[in-house]
Amino acid sequence: MKAPGVVRGLAALLEPYSRFKRKAPLLSYILGRLLTMLVTLFVLGFAVFGLMELAPGDIVDQIMLQQLFGEDQGWAGEDRQVMDAALLEARRAALGLDRPFYVQYFRWLGRMIRGDLGTSLISRAPVSFLLASRLANSVMLNLIALVLITFFSFLLGVYFSTKAGTRTDLAVTFFALILHAFPGILMLILLQLFASVTGLFPVTAYPSFPFAEAPARFTFSYLHHIFLPLLASFLGGIGGTLRMIRATMLDQLGQPYITSLRARGIGEWRIYFHHAFRNTLNPYITRSANLLASLFSGSLILEIIFAYPGIGRLMYEAVLQEDINLVLANIMFISFLVLLGMVLSDITLALVDPRIRYGKE
Repeated sequence: MKAPGVVRGLAALLEPYSRFKRKAPLLSYILGRLLTMLVTLFVLGFAVFGLMELAPGDIVDQIMLQQLFGEDQGWAGEDRQVMDAALLEARRAALGLDRPFYVQYFRWLGRMIRGDLGTSLISRAPVSFLLASRLANSVMLNLIALVLITFFSFLLGVYFSTKAGTRTDLAVTFFALILHAFPGILMLILLQLFASVTGLFPVTAYPSFPFAEAPARFTFSYLHHIFLPLLASFLGGIGGTLRMIRATMLDQLGQPYITSLRARGIGEWRIYFHHAFRNTLNPYITRSANLLASLFSGSLILEIIFAYPGIGRLMYEAVLQEDINLVLANIMFISFLVLLGMVLSDITLALVDPRIRYGKE
């Protein structure tokens, strides 16, 4: 007898949300995706803290070893072990590492909500400062790669869809497939060897002097240094994107509405760019979020091989040093960018395609 009352009570509680969803389906969808993003970040951070807890040793062991290395070894062995153990426990208590990992995580989460990302346990510098100093470099590199991949993928994909079945089209499709399947780390190593052997490009991907010292010279030097890393990102992403756009264009050109447009005497280039091309935007927008995620994840290896001072290399160094504050801030920030890209791609998809109405049948 109580079940119907409970159901009616839940329905009454959800009624304002249902009305809001009917009135603003897209806005409710966006809010739902943002809420899902926050939950995903929460679970991810909890998992990272747990995994770091399972790793052998901790950052205190490394700090103490660095401090004790090279010191006078005149202590008696047993006394030295007792002193070292006391110092280790005191340092762990000072850093809060003697607490269970979930307690550490919720304390970190509380600080993050207040805008405090904590302090690096190795360098003692604010984590927000370390992220800001590296973030611009990674975003710059990946955005340039994304723009180049987008421009040339559409340009070549649309063009070669008009040459379907020709030898040129088959050759380009074959090379695009090779680029799509080629291991990214092997391409980076080959480009690094090319730079080392020929001397045409630097083996590092960043100038040795700051921007403030000579802005114009730094700009040209920066473009020279990032050419090979940028080429690796471009070649790694254009293969799959080019094949997708070409296949989508060919699919659209076989649709009945294209036959109807041709029967009405509309020019081929107008059919290609004004009608068929617009319908290739939907799959690309959906893919762009995954492409951006793959660029950021691939930049970790790129930044290590080419010594590029980006956020991926910073995270690699933090993991090696078990700097939990820096590791978690890096992972959460990169994950936030990737999830935000997915949400923005969904919003853009709804804006460019009037047929999509989230929340409506």
